[in-house]
Amino acid sequence: MINNELRIGAPKRAGWAIGGIVLAALAVSFLFDSFYIVDTGHVGVERTLGRVDLVENGPGMNFKLPLLTQAYEFSAKEIALDLNDLKPKAADNLSLQDLDVTVYYNASPDAIAELMVKYANASQDAPEAILPAYGIVYREARGAVYEEIAKIDSLELHKLRDALQTSIQDSLQVRLEAKDGDALQISRVVVRALNTDPSIEASIREAVANQKKLEAKQISVDIAKKDAEIEIERARGIAQANSIINDSLTAQYLQHEINVALQSFAENEGQLVVMPANMQGFDVILDTQRFPTNDGNQ
Repeated sequence: MINNELRIGAPKRAGWAIGGIVLAALAVSFLFDSFYIVDTGHVGVERTLGRVDLVENGPGMNFKLPLLTQAYEFSAKEIALDLNDLKPKAADNLSLQDLDVTVYYNASPDAIAELMVKYANASQDAPEAILPAYGIVYREARGAVYEEIAKIDSLELHKLRDALQTSIQDSLQVRLEAKDGDALQISRVVVRALNTDPSIEASIREAVANQKKLEAKQISVDIAKKDAEIEIERARGIAQANSIINDSLTAQYLQHEINVALQSFAENEGQLVVMPANMQGFDVILDTQRFPTNDGNQ
């Protein structure tokens, strides 16, 4: 009889033990499911029975209803979004061979719950946290890139990379603000690779070579202009000197100089003096006895 009671009591005690273990496991599960931890730079968003709480929870430990409430951890840090292997057309209707762009954005921490509700399928799962509105930013960024590339000739893109990055950032920010105000902010845009079609590359090299030739010819023109300016200044100086000399050569001065010269000839011990035909009218005093005669006598 006692043995039978022992046999009956053993299963009961085992059942109670198993039940206790199950209850303890459920209690631990409920305990751990009643809170969650949000890392620094992230925010937590709760959804209870399908309803999203629009008040975000900050970093640290946060409590929730076990089983009934789901917690989502979103990144409020700067997020890098890569656009790879794009082939947009430039203003001259030539397509780029490859364009890689990285867009950096962040979501306002107090707007992430609204973004989650509005763009339920646009978030992107990541190892650390969910990336809010990732799909929306991706689509709008792609559109902004194509729009801004279409404004610039393919031959000019290499020289205008910084301006292109700025224009893409500004255009994308306008697009996002039109949708969600200041909920999403573009912090910067980086053009990582910009490769034009090989035929365009050849045109770029030819354009650069022609530009160098043009610069060399311009230098030659500038040198020629400077040489001409030097010659003009030299001629101007000579002309001014001649003008000064001509202004000083009055008729009286010339008469005086001729008289002096003739007086010197008159005293040359009988040497022959040739008198120009236009010397009439000059008062010349000469010793005629010293001129040679036809017979060779003085």
